[in-house]
Amino acid sequence: MAEKPALALLDESGPVIGTRIKHLTEELRQFRRIVHQNPELSFKEHHTTERIIARLQVAGMSPQRYKNTGCYVDIGEGAIAAALRADIDALPINEYTGLDYSSIRPGVMHACGHDIHQTVMLGVALTLWEIHQQSPLARTIRIIFQPAEEQLPGGAVEVIAQNALEGVPRAFALHCEPKVDVGKIGTRIGPITSASDTIKIRLTGRGGHTSRPHLTEDLIYAMNQIAINVPAVLSRRIDVRSGVLLAWGQIQAGVAPNAIPSEGYLAGTMRCLDAQAWYQAGEILDEVVEQVAAPYGVTVELEHIKGVPPVVNTEDETTMVENAARAELGEDSVVLVEQSMGGEDFAWMLQKVPGTMIRLGTRTPGGATYDLHRGDYNPDERAIGYGVQVMASTALRAVRWEIAKRSAEQFRTSNTY
Repeated sequence: MAEKPALALLDESGPVIGTRIKHLTEELRQFRRIVHQNPELSFKEHHTTERIIARLQVAGMSPQRYKNTGCYVDIGEGAIAAALRADIDALPINEYTGLDYSSIRPGVMHACGHDIHQTVMLGVALTLWEIHQQSPLARTIRIIFQPAEEQLPGGAVEVIAQNALEGVPRAFALHCEPKVDVGKIGTRIGPITSASDTIKIRLTGRGGHTSRPHLTEDLIYAMNQIAINVPAVLSRRIDVRSGVLLAWGQIQAGVAPNAIPSEGYLAGTMRCLDAQAWYQAGEILDEVVEQVAAPYGVTVELEHIKGVPPVVNTEDETTMVENAARAELGEDSVVLVEQSMGGEDFAWMLQKVPGTMIRLGTRTPGGATYDLHRGDYNPDERAIGYGVQVMASTALRAVRWEIAKRSAEQFRTSNTY
């Protein structure tokens, strides 16, 4: 049976998406601003989800809700060629960009670019749907609007459990990159993010007067030793090439300068560039903390919250998205990026299927570099259109890949004697 060709699949040598999305540019920009102004935290993205679903339904699509928040939509027909994923949650951060469309929710902001991510994927869905109406895709693209990327171990775990990847042969995602200029993407074959865990340590012991520390379990001194020596010991127990990093974000104890407290708390993150070393570090962390604390007689309660493994980009899928970017944005649009020490729950999806995550440039050329997870993060909105071009073109390449693979299989079968 002959495959039905999709109009935009006929020529991959040049841009096929750019001219198709001009009528969407202003709508997508306004959509992103509404999302940015109304951020919602992990697993609370109810209005965000309904906003996405409503726009997809207006276009004629049939999105499906996940159990709590988030949704997905399938576009095309036949077997799935690829899944494209966007995260939709915001962060508990105060915004101070001064934008007209700043967050109206105190202490909540899209400081990681998830407003851009979901807008890009909405644009991809609308574009692919229009193409499919004109000329059937002959394969299905699944677009996932995933909740709770910012909450370990991540909403990806939840949607995978709800069969998000059932029948999916490969997956793609993007993430805003404030160190790459708008109009370019950053890629890397192999690990592009790091493993990330949360470490919480509570110490208790006899407090007392600072003039008589020998009559106490000197909790402050013990905390200092843990804060300094546990990261140092880990760096000697784990291969240094794996990049294990334990950094503290909270250290709390005491209420008076002349009183040794009876209770203290440390919390931080443990990150690792290598998945195997991540498992190894998790196995020995308890032992190291106990050994460092033992001489001081304090009681230690360690909570090790496993986070996410590294995102590991596969070669075929990375090549696919690089080819899409070069065709849509130009030969110089792809740059090599370093492996980030940040964590990303798309890693759980790539534990199941091959795929790649790209870095979408959001820096205005010659402008300021706004870092992620900061209240002044202000990406260049032109990134939305470029993201739609690259990801929609990647989806079409995935369709063509699956059609070609099927044709090759049929040829081999028909020539088997």
